[in-house]
Amino acid sequence: MKKIIVAIDGYSSCGKSTMAKDLAKEIGYVYVDTGAMYRAVTLFALRNGLFAPDGTIKSDELQGRMGDISITFRLNPETGRPDTYLCGERVEDEIRTMEVSAHVSPIAALPFVRRALVAQQQTMGRDKGIVMDGRDIGTAVFPDAELKVFVTASAEVRAQRRYDELKGKGMEADYDSILKNVQERDYIDSHRPVDPLRRADDALELDNSNMTIAEQKAWLLQKYREAANA
Repeated sequence: MKKIIVAIDGYSSCGKSTMAKDLAKEIGYVYVDTGAMYRAVTLFALRNGLFAPDGTIKSDELQGRMGDISITFRLNPETGRPDTYLCGERVEDEIRTMEVSAHVSPIAALPFVRRALVAQQQTMGRDKGIVMDGRDIGTAVFPDAELKVFVTASAEVRAQRRYDELKGKGMEADYDSILKNVQERDYIDSHRPVDPLRRADDALELDNSNMTIAEQKAWLLQKYREAANA
């Protein structure tokens, strides 16, 4: 069975990270959550006053600080999954807040941010044996990936999942606000000028609105085996 690249793209809160993490653990591949990388940059910008009072990004200042931003992943022995570190600090919980969610899509739309992170992502996948999820993995980061999956679900289902996730962590959550955020992120991600969210022509589409995590996991594992044995 050959080593391949698995590229999983899709809308926010559609469960693609859970699918990707589970698959990587099952088959012994490296997992990279590219969404966490953009969230880490967003957290850095929020912490360093790089958003103006009206919510616009101080892009020139952020571009000048990109060299200060170090994003790494370390395996959490308790969960068996990688945690995100920003400049050496574990920020796995901080990057999942609604504040970061509300600001991440404009940050991810900045060409200089995308160039920097895409270059890092391509380096990570140089030796294959990797599962990577995000918005543009199959279209921009790894257009030659052996397996591409595009995951989608209704906005309402995704908002409910996000609500349940936040409440499960003991965090404040409002369904209507989350639904609005999901819809706004869909629009920004799909309409940004650089590498917009779209399904690659050769990607398999999976609508998981009515699927359990176990069903998604079985489906993805089967597709991986088919691709790795091709």
